[in-house]
Amino acid sequence: MEITYLSLGSNIGNRQQHIAAALKKMSENNRITILRVAPIYETAPWGNENQDWFLNTVAEIETSLTPQELLEQLSNIETALGRTREQHWGPRTIDLDILLYGQEQINLPNLQIPHPRMTQRAFVLAPLADLCPDMILPDGQNINTLLKKVATQELKKIQKPTS
Repeated sequence: MEITYLSLGSNIGNRQQHIAAALKKMSENNRITILRVAPIYETAPWGNENQDWFLNTVAEIETSLTPQELLEQLSNIETALGRTREQHWGPRTIDLDILLYGQEQINLPNLQIPHPRMTQRAFVLAPLADLCPDMILPDGQNINTLLKKVATQELKKIQKPTS
């Protein structure tokens, strides 16, 4: 079993409901155990800024799935919840990304772990720091030091997720 961190985001429809539904679908897989979920943050969109704000959180899970199997499972959940991939960094009902998978470092065309842009995004670092304030990433960087570097990005902690 491997401790893994996932980011969850939504900016279409009932955003909180989409996050809760994704967590529920994950918990239905007997090879995934949700250990903790960070508070939800409301955040400005990344990349394509001409869209609604996102709700974002991070989940800490334990899984016996390989990183590739987990990626496939998350993609299936996104599809089941209505995610379409029409526009890069565009609006989405749900976005599920693997941030960290134990201490694994993977660099494949369809899977990069640690997530290649996580250290640039306050909407990932803030909920991750809520769960693990003293976390040191596989490259040796401290999560709180990284968060201070991106502190100017707009985000607002709003509530704990409902599951």
